[in-house]
Amino acid sequence: MSKLFFLVISIMCFNFFSVAECDAQNNKKSVNKQKPNIIFILTDDQRSSALGFAGNTIIHTPYMDKLAATGIYFKNAFVTTPICAASRATLFTGLYERTHDYTFGKPNLNDQYMYESYPYLLRNAGYKTGFIGKFGVKVNKGIVDSMFSFSKQTGWPYLKIIDGKEIHLADIEGNHAIDFIKANKNQPFCLSLSFWAPHADDDSKEQYFWPSYTDNLYKDIKIPLPTNGDSTFFNGLPEFLRKTMNRDRWYWRFDSTEKYQRMVKGYYKMISGVDSVIGRIQVALKEQGLADNTVIIFMGDNGYFLGERGYADKWLMYELSIRVPMIIYDPRQPKLARSKIYDEMVLNVDVTPTILKLAGVKIPQRYQGASLTAFYNGHPKNWRKSIFCEHRLEGNPLLLKTECSRDDTWKFIRYEDHPEYIELYNLKKDPNEIHNLAYDKKFAAKVEMYRHSCDSIATRLLSQRVLPKK
Repeated sequence: MSKLFFLVISIMCFNFFSVAECDAQNNKKSVNKQKPNIIFILTDDQRSSALGFAGNTIIHTPYMDKLAATGIYFKNAFVTTPICAASRATLFTGLYERTHDYTFGKPNLNDQYMYESYPYLLRNAGYKTGFIGKFGVKVNKGIVDSMFSFSKQTGWPYLKIIDGKEIHLADIEGNHAIDFIKANKNQPFCLSLSFWAPHADDDSKEQYFWPSYTDNLYKDIKIPLPTNGDSTFFNGLPEFLRKTMNRDRWYWRFDSTEKYQRMVKGYYKMISGVDSVIGRIQVALKEQGLADNTVIIFMGDNGYFLGERGYADKWLMYELSIRVPMIIYDPRQPKLARSKIYDEMVLNVDVTPTILKLAGVKIPQRYQGASLTAFYNGHPKNWRKSIFCEHRLEGNPLLLKTECSRDDTWKFIRYEDHPEYIELYNLKKDPNEIHNLAYDKKFAAKVEMYRHSCDSIATRLLSQRVLPKK
């Protein structure tokens, strides 16, 4: 190999890690000295385009859109692992899946990581910390109580009867959130509000359940059919990519035109229901005199296929699976510093240090992301130029172990149990990832470069793992 080749690999790895190892720009000019309240809102399975502000002209999300329009909107936000368990563990710990080593079917998340989680550190710094909704991570006894002053974990079914009236789970979660806000209005708080919606109820034939007040939304609208969702494209995929859980769940939701229309509208209605709850929470903040000092961070826990590629759900390394909405609304910023859209690639692993930075709490050296407050004064210097994503679930051949390296032009994908197949896409020319260039001899050197980049980053992430105590 040439010295130039290894220099390129070194630069790629530096770009990937340097953003997590440097303290970003000073933002004292745009943040006052008073401790802010922080509300971190997480939705489940909300893809990046399921937001009006993202250019979706069908979905009705006025409150999410207003947060994006009056805050900071990250156009290229990603999760490091597109599955809820690992993604939520990443959000708590500030670490990649390969480092925290938690997903479905794994032992409880290591205590050492949770003692550096943002709620634990905030609580020890004097914040009132609350959790409402879907926790999604298995931890050892006592850990939740050490992290949160108040915890109300919820669960399905979506539609519950309370005092003789049907109420949607998202509204129940919203009610708990408003009660928490009212109870803690005289001290700084951090509320983690983790909606179950719009995750499908996988055990139900109907899949999607929404509040009655969204019944009439999308009634007279025809949802466009998905890009490259036809059988011709799907049948051209390698056999192992045609026999995944993504395809199994496609049959549950999208295998007829009528079902596709009903299911996508149901998915949208659930998101509109969450949007309504966000509006109620903002009203409560204003009524309690807290609106001007409460930062709201909003994101999804992973992306979502709605029939594209002949798939449903997430897990794979394609854009629709790893991209999510990401917004920071900080009313303390001057108006001229808000209403900004940034193209830089940001990650769920960045949210954890962001919350601590906002609260003025020291960020653990172990964290692998960087605070998004770096964007408060414009485009930050030395921000990452590439990202690495992975899915490490073991023991289920229908959920593939896969990883990718992505920059602003190229994406390289590989599969641990199928090393015979790789993918390379030019995202600028081919944003739908249709034309695999990995086997074109013109790009052989590029493939080798990204392969080595993945090797280097994966090795480093693994080396930072804390071994369990014997």
